[in-house]
Amino acid sequence: MMWRFLKERRSWIAFFLFIEGAFLFITLIDPTIPFTSVLYAVFLTLLLFFLFLLLRFVKETKFYKELEDRDNNHDLTSIPQATTPFEKVVEHVTTDQIEQLRNESNHMKHQLEVEKDDLVAWIHEVKTPLTALHLLIERVQDRELNEQLTYEWLRIHFLLDQQLHQKRMPAIENDLYIEWVDLQKILVNEISPLRTWCKQRRIGFDLDLPVSEILSDTKWLSFMLRQLLTNAVKYSENSDIRITSGRNGKKPFLTIEDKGRGIMNRDLPRIFEKGFTSTSNHHDSAASGIGLYLVKKAADYLKITIEVDSEPGSGTAFTLTFPELNYFEQIRGM
Repeated sequence: MMWRFLKERRSWIAFFLFIEGAFLFITLIDPTIPFTSVLYAVFLTLLLFFLFLLLRFVKETKFYKELEDRDNNHDLTSIPQATTPFEKVVEHVTTDQIEQLRNESNHMKHQLEVEKDDLVAWIHEVKTPLTALHLLIERVQDRELNEQLTYEWLRIHFLLDQQLHQKRMPAIENDLYIEWVDLQKILVNEISPLRTWCKQRRIGFDLDLPVSEILSDTKWLSFMLRQLLTNAVKYSENSDIRITSGRNGKKPFLTIEDKGRGIMNRDLPRIFEKGFTSTSNHHDSAASGIGLYLVKKAADYLKITIEVDSEPGSGTAFTLTFPELNYFEQIRGM
């Protein structure tokens, strides 16, 4: 701050030094003026000027230092009190800009909320004809056509479901309800709609769940498992998907393991990033890069740790480790 203050006042300092030098120069060329007296006067004025600069530095930089140290937010009370005319100009302009930005921000937030509510309402409206379409597809007698239509219906259904949960994600904390849930029941409910798709790809499920009851949120845990199961089916063929549970110390875990194409080692650190699909299969237009991102976001809110183990060409295993029992018991007791 001192260097910036001196740089700001460099023209004044240069002018003062020029005046002092001019006095010394006149003294040198005029022998009638005592040089020692002038030199003494120059020394005193330099000393006083230095003290003056120090005092002005403390006074003038206080406002700007507080302005620089304030948090970058829309809180007008955090703007320091101006004392000089120029500081008041800065305070006035800054206050007006912050007020304008705050109004624009509130307007944009309102618009986003309205658009989000409209989209959620639209998704719910679309689900009605989608359900009717599914009933009509079930009446199709041609087996091959029935399976193709069911597969396309599933794609639309899962895309709408993913979009719905993506819009609800910012408010997930208000939507959580922690209770005892049955993993086997949830998994059976999520696997059931996939049976036609699994038939096409000749995929089966092997469930081994010695630990089945855990504390979690049924809706959001179902969504997470739905994303992981659809990914496992999408990238597998002619194999079984093995689902096992157990305990790691006091923490329950669930592992979903497929024998699909796997994930490249260089991609593993990025699979939960929003929009990331793959570097080895970058041409795959079926991947959206949203599913695993939403899974990770939901897992963070549910305090679930996700570990991924994968080998290209050998398959992928997602392990969900749930928090200890006492963690959610404390939340339920609040």
